Amino acid sequence: MNGLHSYYDLIKARSFTVPDERKEIPVKVRRLILILVVSVITVGALGCSAAVPVPNAVDACSLTLAPHSGDGPIDRQIIRFQEAARTAGNQSRALEQLGWSYVQKARVSYDTGFYKLAEQCAVCLESRHPDSAEALLIRGHVLDSLHRFSEAEAIARRLAETRGAPFDYGLLGDALMEQGRLNEAVDAYQKMIDLKPGPYSYSRVAHVRWLKGDLEGAIEMMRKAAAAMSPRDAESAAWAYTRLALYELQAGSAKNAERACEVALHLQNDYAPALLARSRVLLAENRNAEAVRLMQLAARINPLPEYRWLLGEALRAAGRDDEARAVEDGLKQSGAAEDPRTFALFLATRREQTDTALMLVEREMKARGDVFTLDALAWALAAAGRLSEAREPMRRALAEGTKDARLFYHAGSIAAMDGQKQKARLMLNKAAAMKQMLLPSEREGLSRTLAEL
Repeated sequence: MNGLHSYYDLIKARSFTVPDERKEIPVKVRRLILILVVSVITVGALGCSAAVPVPNAVDACSLTLAPHSGDGPIDRQIIRFQEAARTAGNQSRALEQLGWSYVQKARVSYDTGFYKLAEQCAVCLESRHPDSAEALLIRGHVLDSLHRFSEAEAIARRLAETRGAPFDYGLLGDALMEQGRLNEAVDAYQKMIDLKPGPYSYSRVAHVRWLKGDLEGAIEMMRKAAAAMSPRDAESAAWAYTRLALYELQAGSAKNAERACEVALHLQNDYAPALLARSRVLLAENRNAEAVRLMQLAARINPLPEYRWLLGEALRAAGRDDEARAVEDGLKQSGAAEDPRTFALFLATRREQTDTALMLVEREMKARGDVFTLDALAWALAAAGRLSEAREPMRRALAEGTKDARLFYHAGSIAAMDGQKQKARLMLNKAAAMKQMLLPSEREGLSRTLAEL
């Protein structure tokens, strides 16, 4: 089993789930839904009718098979599977492949409208096979990607009990981890890797190791995951190399981090997460103008709060304050809807709209309770002046042993505000040891707080 025989081996960080992109369904998809609601199109080729129980009475089969445009590899794949679903003998298999193609399209386009189409593929498949495990797995993955973790967990448990395939346990582990139930997630991941060792289980192991504070073990396993990825799944391979780049940067090897980013960008041209990771390497080396150029491209491709926040930071570091303010003003207009947790961190860091930041994180806590949501809650409480309430979520955020510069920076800053100087120095010095992982403004805040102590 490649040396991964037990719970203790496994736990020696971020799962292979899709980052949250809470954007609206794309205009073309919204228009399509409206047309279908009005006309209630049916698809004779699949034998589906308007009676299929889907939202707004839309025929799920019609929606998934509506003509798709685009000439990229994934677009051509979608069109091919659509045609197979209309004409092939094994239409159910084609629908399953089409559903996963829509998931892949959502990942590379950063548009959650394609997750909705994947979900409709599952509905269509279920209309033909009510107990389809394949449809359930697609539905569960979509729910997990949209941060509906408890619903994804319910589906994953049902799949694990009735089928017990490797990816059933992978989905279960992902949903549990995001809810802050890491030990249960570890058990699920162990079952996954026992059933099928491979890149998707290795990447999950790497993240758990990182969450448990084992950076060296995380690098080892993520290198293994990246090397084992199929070139046919270029986006997943690019994701693995991007995550490896961040581990390497934390370990202090900017050269290795840069190399991993280059591989990711070779696999997936203009891959936004890799552009962001490379920008972080450049900012750590004070190559601010280069970081600005990359982040402008990354933020155009994926305008989520994390990207615009880093772009603003890069612009300020390059002395382009007016442009930074314009970017941040745009972030303030839409960040709450796009990525509440990251936007709340941005506001709390700036000590702006602290009541809004706290409200957003408290809402997130209803769905997820992982290390980083607990950290965001503590940071927002501290920004709102509620230090006594910030202590417990900060304690819980540190309890897993995660070694993260922002986590230590927040813990040390809160301790300093609370008058706990010894604890503050301990945590801030831990953050300083990996300050290359912090944003420029966070590094300034770290230096300032240490000087004041």
